[in-house]
Amino acid sequence: MRDFPFPRLIPRFSKAALTAVLALGVIAFSAPTAHADQPVPHGPDTAIVILGFGLQPDGALRPELIDRLRAGYVEAFVSAASPVIVTGGNPQSGITEAQAMANWLTSHGLPPQRIHLEPAARSTVENAEYSAQLMTELGTPNAILITSGYHMPRALASFTAAGISVTSTYSPDELWNLLNFGPKS
Repeated sequence: MRDFPFPRLIPRFSKAALTAVLALGVIAFSAPTAHADQPVPHGPDTAIVILGFGLQPDGALRPELIDRLRAGYVEAFVSAASPVIVTGGNPQSGITEAQAMANWLTSHGLPPQRIHLEPAARSTVENAEYSAQLMTELGTPNAILITSGYHMPRALASFTAAGISVTSTYSPDELWNLLNFGPKS
C-alpha cells in the first residue's frame, strides 16, 4: 500500500524528500513571500529546458545527464503547467540525447505530452538556437535552464544570445541544496 498518490519522483528520493518537494510547492503557491532562492512554480509561458550531455557508446545515459534529468524532473513537478524541452543530438547507437532524456523522463512518470524533443543540437550554441525555435512554436517566451553548474555560465550566455529570456537556472547540486536534502551520496 502506498502512502502517496504520486509515483516516486526520483529513485533515490525518500518519502520524506517527496514530502519536502510537495511542501515547497504548496509554500510557493500559497505564500508570495516564499524564499527567493527556492524553486517557484512557473506557468505555460515558461519552458523547462534540460540540456543534454554525451551518451555512452551504447546509448545509455551518463551519471551527469541523469543528475540533470533529476533536477529537471523536480522543476517539472514544481511547475506542473510548464512544457519540458530536452535538447541534444549527438546520437550513440541510433539514439539522440534528447530521445534518451525523454525516455528517462517518461519512465519516471512525466506525461509524454509535456515533453518536447530538440534532437539536432550538437553544441551549447545549437541547444540555445534550436530551443529558441521550439519555444517560439510552443508560445513560451521564457525558460528555466537546467544544466550542470560548471556549464551554466556558457549555457546562460548562449541562451541569452539566442534571445531567450531565462527566468531561472538550476544545476543538480544547486537544486539538491536548495531543497535541503543534505549531502548527495
